[in-house]
Order: sequence, then structure tokens, then C-alpha cells
Amino acid sequence: MIRLVCNRYTAFLLSALIYSLLVQSQGGIRGGWRFTGQYLEIPILLYLYWYLNSILRPGRWTALLAAIPILLAYIGQDIFYLLLGKIFRVAELAEVGELMQVMTLKYQIVLVGIGAAFFLAFIRCLDKRRIPLAIHGIVPVAVVLAWVEFWPQQFSRTFELASKELINWSDVRPVETNGRFSMLLYREAQRRISLEKTSSYHDRVTYDEDAQKQSFWLMEHGRKKNVHVIVMESLIDPSLFTKARFSTNPLHPKYSALIGNAGGFSVSPIFGGKTSQAEFEVLCGVPAFQELSGVEFNSFSGSAAHCLPDILGHAGYRTTASNAYEPSFFNAVNAYKGMGFAEEYFPIEFSPNRQTYLSTGDTTGEIYMFDSVLFSQNLNFIKDHLRHNPGRPLFNYLLTMYGHSPHVLNKKKRPQIIKLIDNLNDRQLERVANQFFYRSEAIANYLDELLAIDRDSLIIIVSDHLPPLEGITTYHKLGYLDNKRNSIYLNRLIIIENGVVTSLPTIHHYEIPQVILDYLSAGMYCHANACNFDEGSVLTDNNKMRHEKYLRLMAHAIE
Repeated sequence: MIRLVCNRYTAFLLSALIYSLLVQSQGGIRGGWRFTGQYLEIPILLYLYWYLNSILRPGRWTALLAAIPILLAYIGQDIFYLLLGKIFRVAELAEVGELMQVMTLKYQIVLVGIGAAFFLAFIRCLDKRRIPLAIHGIVPVAVVLAWVEFWPQQFSRTFELASKELINWSDVRPVETNGRFSMLLYREAQRRISLEKTSSYHDRVTYDEDAQKQSFWLMEHGRKKNVHVIVMESLIDPSLFTKARFSTNPLHPKYSALIGNAGGFSVSPIFGGKTSQAEFEVLCGVPAFQELSGVEFNSFSGSAAHCLPDILGHAGYRTTASNAYEPSFFNAVNAYKGMGFAEEYFPIEFSPNRQTYLSTGDTTGEIYMFDSVLFSQNLNFIKDHLRHNPGRPLFNYLLTMYGHSPHVLNKKKRPQIIKLIDNLNDRQLERVANQFFYRSEAIANYLDELLAIDRDSLIIIVSDHLPPLEGITTYHKLGYLDNKRNSIYLNRLIIIENGVVTSLPTIHHYEIPQVILDYLSAGMYCHANACNFDEGSVLTDNNKMRHEKYLRLMAHAIE
């Protein structure tokens, strides 16, 4: 019984648990005690450990040497996460060079030295008499890898049935619950599925040439004005609930004075969640059909997809993305890179090893970074750009996070001002209304200062999607936009051109890049391309041209 419990395999799993706890304590993947519940990962670890023990010569250090390659594979993935803020995937082996570049020389020497020393020691201790066992033992590993490579759909379906918490909004949470190696296999299978679906649309040379033509056209016809795009988390205007009555107008007076009735609407591809779907449409200009393993952001590998930021970047723009949340949120780092952003910024609290100008500030009692905290830091960033980059246009993209569910309100910092009346009892909507009052004030203050320093520019503010509240029934019961068709997909849109609030017919999120390119070319873009902005009566204009553009873009985004 003692041997059954006290053996090298038990010690190995205990060491893996301790390692998981240590990594979590240092700000890494928050696996911790969840390691004990990774029932897909633990069999993989035990088999690999048994195999490595079996091919080494018996000796005092065999148990340790067999554990080292597995430990190094874990350490490598965790260093990748700590330094680059994203989960390692098979396709990112090409980024090992980038990882080495961001490490200091001291760490490079230590990492390479330790790896080389253990590799040489391991090779020296291989037992040549066990070559047949080594060959037979690798067969199960080869079978699993072949399953992922050649039958990825079957592997994915099996994995999804056996795994737990495969959420799509976080790149790191599924790793915490299922394990590093198991998720590495699953995500590679997902990538293979996407590659198969888009293989007929892949033509890198022609695709790059077409993107270059767009950039050259913009360089020739564009006005090189700054563009500011702000996608706001769950920004809902409570005054649009026709059957709700509030004790005070939920629109802050500053906001009403600045925007008035000029705010328009844009059709979001989603309701209640999946922020990255809205980001994808706003930045890439195609509908988020969600055909490739779910959320598009999660399929991006960092390969050039030539979205709007890339077109602007090659036309001479400085392209920056400032995200108020974690780098692992919807695979944001790979997605932003693939879209063409030259600079990506996340709060230092979530990305201590990345260069950034952002900090969440005091989030006590509210979970997420308040809008004005992001806005004030971004204004300083813009001022710095204008001061040090005269003549170089800026594409300034922001994603806020404050309005995210559960809409917690710190009443000490932001006292409750608005109450529902007429016997209406919906505490969540009441919290959202109070949040909007303070958020609309933050928007107005931001716009006032931004127009003061960069009036001759384009500013677009749009909500990613409506918040879920207590479900769609809340929207129907309280008559959001009089319950017009598809009203739960209609989100506030503010467009300011050269200091003037501009109204457009209802458009889709994926038409925002056209609005930007048309503004920059003084109307030439839509004259040449017949934009014909849709009346938002349909969720997606599912025509063949847009669908093929989507598949072509994704074919290159997932390389």
C-alpha cells in the first residue's frame, strides 16, 4: 500500500501541482488547485512520464531526468504567457524568436544554458537496449497527433464531449481547467478545421498585393487625418426603453448638450456577449459569420489579415489599440497583430511584462476599469503623439470594459442618482441607468478634450452590443426602441467629423471601415465602391460577395 502511494509517479504529480501553485503566485496561469481536476491532462502527463522513465537507464537521477522535459515544456509555455500575455499554440512556434528578443540577455543565457545542460544529460542517460520499447511507446503519441492532424473534426468533437468549461471569451480559462497539453492539442485541431474550410480561398501573394493597392490608393487620395474609434462595452441608452420611467434623465446634461438627437444606430452581430465579434466587424469590415470554430478572434494566429489597421498602417498611419482588459481576452494579442496594429496596450495590472501606458486605477467595488480612467490616459497618449509625431496621422482604437455585466456600482464613488418609477422593479436596469449617467458624462468630457486638441479628425463611438440584463424579456417588456424589428441588435453610434456630430442611416458594425475610408478620401471611396449603407432592417447582408470576402480574410488570418 505504501509503495502504491509513495512512488515516483505520485511525487511527479505532486511536483506538477506545486509548480502550478507557484506559477499562479507569480501572476501566471491561474491553475493552482484546479490542476487536480484536469482529468484530460493528468493521463497525458503520466504517460509521458512513464515513457521517459522507460527509455532511460535505471539510476539515482532517472526519476528527475524523466520529469525535466515535461517541466521544461510547461515552463516554456508559461514564460510565453508571462512575457507576451497570450497562450502558446503550435502555430506560434514561429514566435519563439520574438520571445527571446523580449527577454533580457541574462534570462536568455540562463534559459538556453539550462535547456542545453538537461538535454545533454538526458541524451547521455538514454538506454540503447530499450530502443524497441522507445519505438513502441511513441506509437500512442503518434496516433493522437495524427488524429489531430488528419481527423481534426472528430478529435474536436470528442474533446468537447470530454472536456469542461470550453468558454470562448478567454484564452486562458480553458487552459486552467483542462490543462496545457490538452488545450494545445484542441486548439491545433481547431486551426486545422479552419484551414480546411478556407483552403480554396488562400492565395497569399494575390491577397497581399490587393491590400497594398488599397493602401497605395489611400496614400494617393487620403487626407491623412487622425481617426479615433472607441468601442464601448455594453453601452446602452436607458432612455430608449419606451415603457420605462426614471426619476432623472439617465443622459448626463453634458452628453445631451454635445450629442443632442444626432446619435445614430449601428447593428451589432451579437447580443449580450462576445465583444470580439463586434470588434472583428468594426476593424475588418466583414460580417462575423462565426463559421470557423466559433469566435473569429480565437482563430487569428497573428498572420497578416489586412484589416483596416493594416491598410491604414501601410498608408503611413500610426496604428494603436488600447484595450481596458486582459491580453488573453478573446486571443486579443494575436488578433490585433493579425489585423495590423503596430502597437497594442493593455493595463499594466494585466500585462506587467508588456510595454504600456495604461493602468486600471482604483477598481474597488466595481471590478472593471472606469471609462474616464481609460479616457484620461488615452488623451495624454494622444497629446504625446501630436507633440512628437507632427504630420504623422494616428489611428487610435480603444476598447472599454466598465459596462460589463454584472454592472456593479460603487455608490461611494458614484452615488445612485436614478431610480425606476411607476412601480417598475428592475434593480439591474436601475444600476445600468446609473452607470450610463456617469459613462455619458465621461464620454462628453473625453470628447470635449479630444476636440480641443484634435478637432480636425474623425471620431466614432459605438457600443459593442447591448447588455444581457435579465434576458431578452426585459427588452420586450420595457419596449426597447418600441420593440422594432431586431431592436436588441441596435446600438448607439456617434460620429463626429471635424468637430461636427454627423448622422447616418442605421448601418452595420462591419460598415464602419467604409465610413472611415470615405471620410479620409473626402467621399471618393464610396463613389468608387458604391457603399450604399444598408437600412438596418436585417442583421447581416448575407450576400455572396461579403461571405467570400469573409472566408478570404479568415483564410489568411489563421495561417
